[in-house]
Amino acid sequence: MSDNHRKSDYKKGSLTLSGTVAMGTGVMIGAGIFALTGQVAEYARDWFPAAFFLAAIISTFSAYTYIKVSNKYPSAGGIAMILHKAYGQSAVTGTCALMMALSMIINESLVARTFGTYTLQLFDAEGKNGALVPLLAVGLILFAFLINLAGNKYIGTVSKITAVLKIGGILAFAGAGLWASGLSFEAISSSQNGEFSATGFLAGVALAVLAYKGFTTITNSGDEVKNPNRNVGRAIILSLGICLAVYMSVAFAVSSSLTIEELVTAKDYALAEASRPTLGQYGVIFTVVIAIIATASGLLASVFAVSRMLAMLTEMNLIPHSHFGMPGRIQKHTLVYTVVLSALMAVFFDLGRIASLGAIFYLIMDIAIHWGVFRHLRHDVDAKGWILLTAIALDTTVLGALLIIKSVADPLIVSIGFVAIIFIFSVEIFYLRDRRGEDGVKPSQNNHAP
Repeated sequence: MSDNHRKSDYKKGSLTLSGTVAMGTGVMIGAGIFALTGQVAEYARDWFPAAFFLAAIISTFSAYTYIKVSNKYPSAGGIAMILHKAYGQSAVTGTCALMMALSMIINESLVARTFGTYTLQLFDAEGKNGALVPLLAVGLILFAFLINLAGNKYIGTVSKITAVLKIGGILAFAGAGLWASGLSFEAISSSQNGEFSATGFLAGVALAVLAYKGFTTITNSGDEVKNPNRNVGRAIILSLGICLAVYMSVAFAVSSSLTIEELVTAKDYALAEASRPTLGQYGVIFTVVIAIIATASGLLASVFAVSRMLAMLTEMNLIPHSHFGMPGRIQKHTLVYTVVLSALMAVFFDLGRIASLGAIFYLIMDIAIHWGVFRHLRHDVDAKGWILLTAIALDTTVLGALLIIKSVADPLIVSIGFVAIIFIFSVEIFYLRDRRGEDGVKPSQNNHAP
C-alpha cells in the first residue's frame, strides 16, 4: 500500500469551541434521550430519572481522565493516543481502541434505528417494527456518509444548526409536558409494579452512561479543535452539563405522562408516546420531527469521530488496512468501513441488544483507560489517583450489574460481546507480532512510572 493511502488529512484548528460543543451534544442527545429513555426505564423502573443523574456523575469522573491526558497531549483520535501512551504498542492498546471504535459504531446503529422507529410514528404503516425500520436506518447512515465526505466545514455548520433546533425542541417538549401535567407525577406514581431492584437500577445506569459517552467524540477530535489544550476540556464539561439539564427535564416530563408499564411498552419510541396524553397528535408530530433532527445530527457527528479514530489506528499500525482500490486517503477509507459496519448492525440487531452490546464494550474500554492512566501516566499528566480509582469502581459496579441482568435475560448478547473481545485480542496479537519496529510503529514514549 502506498504511503499516500495511509496518510490522513487532519486540519488543525478547524473546529471552534462552539462547533465542538455542538458536535459533542449532537452525539449525546441524539442517542441518549430518544434511543435510551425507554431502555433505561425497563431496568431502573420508577427510578429511571435518578439513573440518568447517576450516569452523569459516572461520566464526569470518566471525563476527568480524558481531559487530563488530552490537555497535555491533544491529538485527533485521542482515545487511541491515550491507550498508546499508557500501554505502548501492544495488543491491549489495539483491542481497547477497537472496542471503543466498535462501541461508537454500535451507537451509530442505535441512533439510526431510533431514527427509523420515530419516523414511522408519523405514518399508520404496517410493520413498524419490521423491514421499514432498518431500511430507514440504512438510509440515514448513507446520508451521514455523504455529508462527511464534504468535510469539517459542513459538519460544523450542520451540527451548530441542528444542536440549536433539537435542544430547543426537546426543552419545549419537556416544558409543555410538565406544564400540561401541572407538575404532577401521578402517572409514574400509579405504576402497578413499583418494586425496586438495586441490580436492575444499576443496569439501567450502565445503559444511561451511553447517553453521555458522546463526550469522547470531543477527545477524538483532539488537535482539530482550536486551542485544544484549553478548549477540549471546556467543551467536554459544557457538553455534559447541557446534556444533564436536557435529560433530567425530559425524564421528569415523561414521568408526568406515562406509567412505567406504558413507557416500557413503547420503549423504542418513548418520547413520542409520552407527548400523546398531554399534547395530542400535534405533540407527537412535533416530537417525531425533533427526534429526526436529533438522531440525524447525532449520527453525523459520530461518523465524523469514529472514522478519524480508525484512521489514526491505521497510521499507528495498530490495525490492518486495505483500501480495496478506493481512491483518496485513509480517512475516506475508514469512513466507508464505519458506515458499512453500522449499517449491518442496524439491520441485524434491535435497539435493546444494540444498547447492551455498546455499553459492555464501552465500559470495559473505559476501565482500561482509567487503569492505564493510573498505572503509567498519572504523574505525567498530573492526575489525582483517587479520582481515577473511583472512576474504575463506578464503571465496574454498573458493568457487573448489566452483565448479571443480561446473562439471565439475553445470554446470547453477552456471549457475542465476549467472543468479539477475545477474537479482536487474538487478531491484534497476531497482527502486531511481526510488525514491531516497522516504520510508523513506535513504542510508548512514557516511562511507565508507577
